[in-house]
Amino acid sequence: MIVKKEKKKAVVPKLRFPEFRESEGWDLKHGDELFDAINNRSPSEALPILAITQEHGAIPRDQIDYHVSVTAQSIESYKVVEKGDFIISLRSFQGGIEYSSYRGICSPAYVVLRRKGEGSDGYFRHLFKSARFIQQLTRNIEGLRDGKMISYKQFSEQLISVPAPTEQKKIADCLTSLDELIAAQGRKVEALKTYKRGLMQQLFPREGETLPRLRFPEFRDAPEWKEVPLGDLFDTSSGGTPDRTKREYWTGTIPWVTTSLVDFNVITKVDESISEAGLENSSAKVFPGGTVLIAMYGQGKTRGKVAMLGIPAATNQACAAILPNDDVDNGFTFVSLCGRYEEMRKLSNSGGQENLSQALIRALPFRYPKDVDEQSKIVECFSEIDALIIGEDEKLNALKIHKEGLMQQLFPNLEYTK
Repeated sequence: MIVKKEKKKAVVPKLRFPEFRESEGWDLKHGDELFDAINNRSPSEALPILAITQEHGAIPRDQIDYHVSVTAQSIESYKVVEKGDFIISLRSFQGGIEYSSYRGICSPAYVVLRRKGEGSDGYFRHLFKSARFIQQLTRNIEGLRDGKMISYKQFSEQLISVPAPTEQKKIADCLTSLDELIAAQGRKVEALKTYKRGLMQQLFPREGETLPRLRFPEFRDAPEWKEVPLGDLFDTSSGGTPDRTKREYWTGTIPWVTTSLVDFNVITKVDESISEAGLENSSAKVFPGGTVLIAMYGQGKTRGKVAMLGIPAATNQACAAILPNDDVDNGFTFVSLCGRYEEMRKLSNSGGQENLSQALIRALPFRYPKDVDEQSKIVECFSEIDALIIGEDEKLNALKIHKEGLMQQLFPNLEYTK
């Protein structure tokens, strides 16, 4: 525990802008020297209810997919959040302290912080989301765990590095500019994904149709596409899970795939492998490379996701396996089913759980051109788009890594500071 009456020495970050290199070190202040806890309750005027998120900070619930019902009586106890306030949430030990660009109200379970005196909101906005600050926060608060709120008292005992206002602004401007680059790159990735989705709607016939809206020139006079139940064209199967209590079943070299790996991708690496004994003593079976997998059930958005095996592998029982067929390019099967994610999610068994089944998947209408060359042309087209998306996504990740590394340099390490 940090004793607040101890003398606090100045600190200096590893990286400093040239105009501040000869300046004095940064002050160290406790949380309550910089921020007040605000407990203003919901006013009579109607204010939006804010969702406190790690990705968007504090944001009106109607701007994101956030559906939690509240009563008029409970809203009376909600706290007012002003623009520029910070909020400690149940997840602050994981994602830092969130910033609000909106005036609204939030659950009374949250701690609302308001900055005292002069300074830069942007500086604290970046500092409170940095990995270094989050590590410091969780290290200094013993017993912190999921579901346990960080109190204002605990926040008050945290040491926070504070440069002069002009240096705060310089750091904030730098990191905000980098955020803008990251956002622009993210929009570029999303634009490519949107283009791909739109192209899929053009290159594949819609329900009840046998011709796509867009066809490559060399195939415009080719016959209409065929439509058959998927199970009439492909052999399908599913896997199984060897006994977890038998260690010898899990020390082999046979790749084993679960739905956690099924994510519109070609699977070439796995997290677990099973042995021949595990294979023989369970319903697991090895499927060849080129087999297309559909997640029949799983947490969250897993159900309906598609992958293709890039290696021979066994799967668990939650994966439906669509085995290769000489009349259909494996890549075409994969691309076609990837584009039908939402459609497959709407299919479900009757009962409490909305799961897919072999019967539902086998009954799924499957449309394809008879000419394998046309199938391959479509696969090639989407492979090129996927390569573009992967390339731009790698640039996005590189920018995020660069920012995190820069933040490690711009903010002092307080690990050994008392």
